[in-house]
Amino acid sequence: MKSSKRHSDNLKKVEKNKLYTATEAIKLAKETSNAKFDATIDVALNLNLDVKKADQQLRGAVVLPKGSGKTKKILVLAKGEQAKAAKEAQADYVGDADLITKIEKENWFDYDVIIATPEMMPMLGKIGKLLGPKGLMPNPKTGTVTTDVAKAIEETKKGKVNYRTDSFGNVHGIIGKASFTDEDLMENLEAFVQAIIKVKPATVKGTYIKNISISSTMGPGIKIALNSFDK
Repeated sequence: MKSSKRHSDNLKKVEKNKLYTATEAIKLAKETSNAKFDATIDVALNLNLDVKKADQQLRGAVVLPKGSGKTKKILVLAKGEQAKAAKEAQADYVGDADLITKIEKENWFDYDVIIATPEMMPMLGKIGKLLGPKGLMPNPKTGTVTTDVAKAIEETKKGKVNYRTDSFGNVHGIIGKASFTDEDLMENLEAFVQAIIKVKPATVKGTYIKNISISSTMGPGIKIALNSFDK
């Protein structure tokens, strides 16, 4: 029962309808994280989007300036020079048709990200049903379908996080770990929010960002005053 007591204590620390400054919110998110492990700090933005319209479905990636705190295993599907470049950039696995067959026949998922060259995509499309539900299908919008695999590997290792709108117009992402300094979390949070501001669809009328909140794994959501990000 200890963890549920901690959870209810944590809930008490957060005032339900209060809008905190970004700095206060980060401090609170760290305070209300589960002490047993190094919790991930998540961000959620509720956007004024009509996701039925194709141009208002956002999808992309942000390289967090201070990294994500997660080490990702990278699988690269490429041939020739690009395969060689992937090995030099220290991808965890490099191959082409052989690894696609391995995924299909053995249900092999010992990696977190797939980076592929455009020529590999027709073959990958055939196992889209396996990769899609796991969020592993490479996509040009997130920089995982590319003719420069070395750059994609470098960005992934630095702490690239993907985002996409859900059916309610929310975008979720991670901005680091509870063990990060407040300053590093702040820098990552600002980078994430600015990236979402940059991709505002031209057809959106009125307020674009309705609200922003952050939370630690299992911790309560903490709402942030939008003017915290005014430049």
